[in-house]
Amino acid sequence: MCPHRVVALVNPPQSPFELSCPGEVFGTAPLDGPPRYSFGVCAENPGPLPTTAGYAMVVDAGLEALEHADTVIVPGWQPPGAPAPPAVTTALRAAHRRGARIVAICTGAFVLAQAGLLDGRRATTHWRHTTQLAATFPQVHLEQDVLFVDHGDVATSAGTGAGIDLCLHLVRCDHGAAYAARIARNMVLPPHREGSQLQYAVQPAPAKADESLAPLLEWATSRLDTRLTLDRLAERAGLSSRTLARRFTEQLGTSPGQWLLDQRIDAARVLLEQTDLPVEAVAARVGLASAVNLRRRFRAHLGTTPGAYRRTFSQI
Repeated sequence: MCPHRVVALVNPPQSPFELSCPGEVFGTAPLDGPPRYSFGVCAENPGPLPTTAGYAMVVDAGLEALEHADTVIVPGWQPPGAPAPPAVTTALRAAHRRGARIVAICTGAFVLAQAGLLDGRRATTHWRHTTQLAATFPQVHLEQDVLFVDHGDVATSAGTGAGIDLCLHLVRCDHGAAYAARIARNMVLPPHREGSQLQYAVQPAPAKADESLAPLLEWATSRLDTRLTLDRLAERAGLSSRTLARRFTEQLGTSPGQWLLDQRIDAARVLLEQTDLPVEAVAARVGLASAVNLRRRFRAHLGTTPGAYRRTFSQI
């Protein structure tokens, strides 16, 4: 299988961390199988390129590298909103017309907007710059309370860390939840982060140690095949139902019911990928009761059926 070609388009001064996010996700081959991605870097002007960390990096390839990319990533842009050179926006539009997936991390969304790739579409960027993006590009429908927005052909992430969330999401779309989980595990990260960037936009009062939901979440995910109601979760946590719901919103940015449904869908995806269990058995194991309910939830979440998902991502 020919690896999917990912090319990051960098610009001086480049943030090394924003570049390393896609580099780590797409550029690290698994130890137990062939690489599914190749990762490269290009710039409008190849050669030494300053970074925000005080050292220069050497970029060998120019914009011609975008002509053969399957995915193009703009890993931030400094300063935010600075005009991108016409050659850059022209190359991005050409890659998009050719069918390449165009992705922005953090302030890279400004470049995609300048290229016209976000006109009439939803997008996001770092919470510090959402007002600037909205004012400069009113034709873009800005989403301030998400970690990323993916249209399939164009995607944007919130802050730098959300770039990892987006990259793992793209891997999950390309190769399934189990493969994305392997990459996340290697990075010592959760394969899917809950909530939105608004939970990071302000500094809430530090939670007490005994307010952490981690023990409850671990307990619940090991019992997905049982009946887990809000009252049962609250009883396990030693809280009222109202207090537990508030803690979920504060710490995860979602409700207990939505969090639980997301876990069940993710568990079903892994079973569909890694086992040949009938759909009815998969539904029972993840607590969705019946094949009919699993199919309904699966289509609402992923836009496909369990059978179609298994045919695409089965690893057996």
